[in-house]
Amino acid sequence: MQRCVEQALSEVAGDSISIVTAGRTDSGVHATGQVIHFDSPVKRTDRAWVLGSNTALPTDIRLRAAQQVGFDFHARFKAIRRSYRYIVLNQPIASAVYRKLVTHEYRSIDVPAMQQAAMLLVGENDYSSFRAAGCQARSPVRTISKLEVGSAGSWIWIDVVANAFLQHMVRNLAGVLLAIGAGEKPVEWATTVLQAKDRTKGGVTARPEGLYLTKVEYPSGYAINMPIPEPVIFW
Repeated sequence: MQRCVEQALSEVAGDSISIVTAGRTDSGVHATGQVIHFDSPVKRTDRAWVLGSNTALPTDIRLRAAQQVGFDFHARFKAIRRSYRYIVLNQPIASAVYRKLVTHEYRSIDVPAMQQAAMLLVGENDYSSFRAAGCQARSPVRTISKLEVGSAGSWIWIDVVANAFLQHMVRNLAGVLLAIGAGEKPVEWATTVLQAKDRTKGGVTARPEGLYLTKVEYPSGYAINMPIPEPVIFW
């Protein structure tokens, strides 16, 4: 994604442009609320940056809005909260239509059990059990302000908001919650995994296809005008 966006912006600018993203996404992971910033001496209108870049981008990538910001703004380091949604289609047969957009779970899932477990993982904690082995973050401590599980029909979704995330953290949270929902582990296992501070105790990493970066928040002084997010649940 980053290379494609840089190439498109460079075409509009007539000069080489490098971007900084608010958050990295693994292969197969989606973003409806990604934020980037770049520096350019070239003057273009906000509309020109968006429309011009979109003509040069592949159909699965789109810029949705642009605005000028001060030199002190940084898409990654100035972010104060990030939101993700993990979507599961819970039915016996996988969907051909949504196969790259959601995670399929054929087992019967106990959503109330997942909701109880999710509450045990909220707060400021050492999330070493939920970080990838190759994670390069200096500290495993993060603050999760929201971790909620919802459902409607065959759809299950996990919403999580935190000040920052470790590599694969959301997918590993989803993996633990789904194991509990499937009856493989009791609700209390969520606490056991958290307190272990050991990734090998955390179970399977959930697949990337169901994960969406939905929102990045900044201090109000930056007045970032985020477009209305696209829906990330399917009916």
